[in-house]
Parts: sequence; structure tokens; C-alpha cells
Amino acid sequence: MSRYAAMFERCAAAGEGAFGAFLMLGDPDLETSALLLDALVEGGADMVELGIPFSDPVADGPVIQQAAIRALAAGVRTGHCIDLVSAFRERHQEIPIGILTYANIVAARGIDRFAKELAEAGVDSLLVADVPSIEAAPYAAAARNAGIDLVMIAAPNTPRETLAKIATLSSGYTYCVARAGITGADEKLSLDHGSLFAALHEVGAPPPVLGFGISTPDQVRQALASGAAGVISGSAIVARVGEGADSVRAFVATMKAATRR
Repeated sequence: MSRYAAMFERCAAAGEGAFGAFLMLGDPDLETSALLLDALVEGGADMVELGIPFSDPVADGPVIQQAAIRALAAGVRTGHCIDLVSAFRERHQEIPIGILTYANIVAARGIDRFAKELAEAGVDSLLVADVPSIEAAPYAAAARNAGIDLVMIAAPNTPRETLAKIATLSSGYTYCVARAGITGADEKLSLDHGSLFAALHEVGAPPPVLGFGISTPDQVRQALASGAAGVISGSAIVARVGEGADSVRAFVATMKAATRR
């Protein structure tokens, strides 16, 4: 059983939704980043989604963009990120680890090599944010050959035929966006995802996890009530990096508590 499947099974048995936590690797530096990663687990995150700093993160809002800028300014590069994840895996054997990045990062090392490096570091999944389903087949093949999941993005306006393609190419979970546009912490969500979740289930897609704008416990409860198997919070966590590991740990604990039905 994959780590994602085991996590979803464990959460379901406990009557909980899954809580995923995002951080930018290497922000603000490698040593601090390692402490922050541990804080996610200590706070109760069920899965982690980790970014690799990139100069043109087109799907990310200002908070996560600034995190990438800080990491790049500290000299953090892709190889450092893979080493950071490998050390994190040694400390935390069970938690699913996902990498969320962009096609340039993958292409710079080669799709097959990149997927293999991630697998060797103990990564469970890869999400390439700017690769649409029509271009995803080589990434799915490389992920499959390396033994990791390719995670893909779905939205309420994604056509049914595209959802069917996502179901064929992806595994682990389906990243469902809570709103249009870039990442960011919203005060209010506008959720109308029931038909999306139903369609994903009908085409056999992996479990839906809702992200983009999840920043409060109430939003966690709303997302799970709408039918999501879990949520991912990014900008709200990254915004607390400057406050240190204790602040990140406490926030994650509060958000995880909201997943308990």
C-alpha cells in the first residue's frame, strides 16, 4: 500500500479528513527549513507538499513567491532541495511527501532523471503545476517508472474528458483548486465542488484534496463538508515562517484539529 493510500485509510478510520501542509524548501535557509519541516509533522500534518524555489512560479501568489525569492537568495538550488527531502525522509518514514514544482525545474535535469532522484530521496509524488493534461503523458510515464505518483490539478470547470484523462495519468490524490487564480490565503471560500468530486469519483480519479486559499479552521471544515478527502494549506503556513517553528507547529495543529469530524 502506498503512503497516500495508507494515510487516507487511517484518516477515514479515525473519522478525520487529511491535512496537507506546504512549505518552500530552503526558505529562509537550509538549516531553518529542516526545522520547519519537522514542525509540520510535529503539528500533526498528515502529508506534506514541498516547493522547489523557482524564479517564475506562475501559479503562486506573493507569499509563496517571496519564499522562493528568499530561498534562491540564500543559494538554495534543486540539488540542495533533494538532499533536504532525503534527510527529512530519514527522520519521518511514514508521512507522504509530495513535490510541487514547474516544468523548467524538471526539464533542467531531465524528466526521467528528476523522477528517479525524487524516488531515491523518498518522495511519494510529483505535481508539475504548469503542465496541462495534454502534455502530461511523459511525466506520468517517468513517475510510473520511478515508482512515484504523478499528481494532477482539477477545477470545477475542468471538462469531463479532461477529468477522465487525469484519472488515467495520475495517482496518489487529485489536487483540486478551491478558487480560480493563484495561491493565496482567502478570508472567504466560494465552494461549489460537489459535481467535480462526483465526476472524479465516476471516472476513477484519486481522492480529491482541496487547496488554493485554505487558511482557517472554518475553511478546513467547509472543504471537508463539501466532499473533499483532505485539504492543503500553503500561503497561511509560509506566512508564518518568519515567526519560527513554534508558530508553524501551532498553526498546523489548529488546522489539523479542524479535520476531526
